[in-house]
Amino acid sequence: MGSLNYLPEIPDPALAHSVPLDNPLHGPPPARFKDGEVLVVQYQTSPDAIAALVPSPLQAVGDVVMIQIARWGDVAGLGRDTHEVNVMVAARYSGPSGEISGSYSPYFFVDSDRAMAGGREFHGQPKRIGEVSLEVRGDLIVGTLRRNGIDVFTGTLPYKTRTAGLDDVRARVDFVTNLNLKIIPQIVGRPGLRQITSRDLADVTLSGCWSGPGTARIEENAQAPLYRLPVLRHLEGFYWRGEFSLVGGVVLHEYEASAAGQPPSRVVHEYS
Repeated sequence: MGSLNYLPEIPDPALAHSVPLDNPLHGPPPARFKDGEVLVVQYQTSPDAIAALVPSPLQAVGDVVMIQIARWGDVAGLGRDTHEVNVMVAARYSGPSGEISGSYSPYFFVDSDRAMAGGREFHGQPKRIGEVSLEVRGDLIVGTLRRNGIDVFTGTLPYKTRTAGLDDVRARVDFVTNLNLKIIPQIVGRPGLRQITSRDLADVTLSGCWSGPGTARIEENAQAPLYRLPVLRHLEGFYWRGEFSLVGGVVLHEYEASAAGQPPSRVVHEYS
């Protein structure tokens, strides 16, 4: 038998952040997302439809859905040309020390197991695997999501119609501040980790940003139920290129299961 040329260090389980121990599925923060391009499609839907998907104690805000279809060309530890579709609505959290507003994602799709694991286990995002593409077809930017071999979402935007900025993209739904529902159950079947978490994208840098009339088309799919947020009126869209750092965040609320089975919540760490 030949000699073993490479023996990775096996971390102490008490210090590990993911498994397998010698090849964790996702890395610890921070991570720099570079060489990114993002198509942003916004539309109006029913406020009641949004409110039905936003968990208490978060409060839904407004009637706008913002969907980001992104390609990240260079992320250390994640790979090249990973794609995602992030469905976001505006939400806010009110606590004893104030209020924080941001975006809540009822749905999130990625094409990488590493991206899915990190988003779910660390941040609490509802990531699932999907087939995502972002491309320019002549004078049109097109972003698509497919699951189970079926088209679920198609977003379009004219190619670089007029210049815009980061504040314009954040005006209706602030994607820079994320509010998440993090759930990790216990093996014995009882509720485990149930939290409202928050984190900010850091050092967001845009190398270019353009806006124009965007469109959104949603097809019904039981395993990707974006149809719960129907398109009532198209709004402007954006296309931007840039990068940001993904860092840690804070716990805003932690749910406590009562004897009656109700989930009253308590503040465990206030955002500052």
